[in-house]
Amino acid sequence: MSREPLPRDFFDRPVEEVAPALLGRVVRHRTPEGDVAVRLTEVEAYAGPLDPASHAYRGKTARNAVMFGPPGHAYVYFTYGMHYCMNLVCGPDGTSMAVLLRAGEVVAGEETARARRLRSTARDLARGPARLCQALGVAREQNGLDVCSPEGSLSVHAGEPADASLIRTGPRTGVTGAKDVPWRYWIDGDPTVSQYRRHVPRQRRKAAPGE
Repeated sequence: MSREPLPRDFFDRPVEEVAPALLGRVVRHRTPEGDVAVRLTEVEAYAGPLDPASHAYRGKTARNAVMFGPPGHAYVYFTYGMHYCMNLVCGPDGTSMAVLLRAGEVVAGEETARARRLRSTARDLARGPARLCQALGVAREQNGLDVCSPEGSLSVHAGEPADASLIRTGPRTGVTGAKDVPWRYWIDGDPTVSQYRRHVPRQRRKAAPGE
């Protein structure tokens, strides 16, 4: 793995170009517990105010402010009251596009990742966006970090780009808006790719007679 992170202009492109180009790249996080690196095998693109599924669709908030900044930064958010998910900000400053990191293969620091993901198999250590963050040790403190900085603790490296013939695309997982837009990208046949789940709206329970 190259010691130098990917340059900022790699991320300063339309999100639908950056997302598939991230497959095979390596995310590295240096922590006191040890370094962990994950080779990306599945990602999702989100296009800011043009995309009803994006956190930035309704404008800038305290939560999504990082998305409106320069490309090449990490946007980390808390979800379901228990998990963190990580995105990489793309496009020109202010466009609020980002790529969600959905799954990957731990390629360095497996012992440290296993300590964070007890009872997980090698396949499942970073299989899913929350598990990926757990394996890397990414949480709220990493929100806004510059992944292009050689001195940074969180960085993205060239790795070995995925073979274009193996890249597949399809609908994003678990979104309600623009649910059929094919902006989920993955490496076909890779065992660490997560299971696709289409969003199913919750149905209100019908009142029983007499209620």
